[in-house]
Amino acid sequence: MVNEERRTKNKERQHRTKDEEQERRSPNEVPRSIVPFVVPSFFVAVLCSSFFVLCSAAAAWKEAAAGYRFEFPRDHASHPDYKIEWWYYTGNVQSRDGRRMGYQVTFFRVGVDQAPLNPSRWAVRDLYMTHLAVSVLDLGNRGYRFDERINRAGPGIAGADSTTYRVWNEDWTAGLDAAGRHVIRAATDASVGVELVLDPGKPPAINGVNGISQKGARSGNASHYYSLTRMPTRGRLWFDGVAIEVTGESWMDHEFGTTFLEAEQRGWDWLSIQLDDARELMLYQLRRSDGSRDPRSSGTLVDPDGRTTHLAASDFTLTPGSKTFRAASGATYPIHWTIGIPGQQLVLEVSTPLENQELSTPGSGVSYWEGAVDFAGTSRGAPIRGRGYLEMTGYKASLGRVLSGM
Repeated sequence: MVNEERRTKNKERQHRTKDEEQERRSPNEVPRSIVPFVVPSFFVAVLCSSFFVLCSAAAAWKEAAAGYRFEFPRDHASHPDYKIEWWYYTGNVQSRDGRRMGYQVTFFRVGVDQAPLNPSRWAVRDLYMTHLAVSVLDLGNRGYRFDERINRAGPGIAGADSTTYRVWNEDWTAGLDAAGRHVIRAATDASVGVELVLDPGKPPAINGVNGISQKGARSGNASHYYSLTRMPTRGRLWFDGVAIEVTGESWMDHEFGTTFLEAEQRGWDWLSIQLDDARELMLYQLRRSDGSRDPRSSGTLVDPDGRTTHLAASDFTLTPGSKTFRAASGATYPIHWTIGIPGQQLVLEVSTPLENQELSTPGSGVSYWEGAVDFAGTSRGAPIRGRGYLEMTGYKASLGRVLSGM
């Protein structure tokens, strides 16, 4: 009996030791047993960072289908039946003494195995990645800092609630408070970080047609996608260890689906635009491997009262200029663009106060440009200006080559 009790205690001690070892492991450290899953999955996650993903549809994952009816606040929460989901915030803000700054916080959820057979709490159903960036945009005092976190859910390390809006990756979080405001907290040893409260602003703008934003020729290559286009913002940003009180306006995208991009689609250029006449504009342009523009490119124009107008690819032009930026990753990004929307008699020139806003992520191994931009042009012959964010992906390699490791 004594020997039996001793063997039982030894087994319990071994189990505790294994669990304690997992708990002591750095949350960013991935056990060798799941390394093959992590790298390809997070290549996918980064490449879809505001819009898209190239992956095979598994029967267990739900595809975005026409006729979806959004409900809020329900649809701010996670949709675990879909393989890919992200919550994306950007903003142009300024300090009390007038210094201009920008920020980006994006939470990604990437499905790996909808129903893992392994009962361990370390089994990988979903992987979570979060990107954080802060830009200082003043003349003579410009700079850009970023960080990322990559985790599986584990014992509460990262996750996304499906009943109420709350996503987290370690102590980086986004969600709703009791008043329905969006609260974002993400910081790295105070060297770069955000702690912000965002009012909802206008009602959610539903992008696409009949509840879906179509990205490819096949019906399932689509997403459910909405935006909060002008969110009054206040709080603090951290840059090089200094906390700065800020106010301004933010933009939030939430998108979920299972299969998006197709093999011949190389990358995309995406813009969020807040104009000084109280309108907002979202545009994305899909680029194909042969250099042509994909016909599934589209956009949404939001009126001052929140009414939306869908823009098909034929309704607008998005043309790169000759000015480019060569990043440390080796990618060359066009950093001047011209937007034309003939039906609205709207022409905008796009420029940036800071050329180097490339987020080059060591954990996922891919790079993209995501940064604050300015707009200037005419609307029905009258001058107009604005601010927003520009995202450019696929300039270092094609999506297919990156995902296949070529």
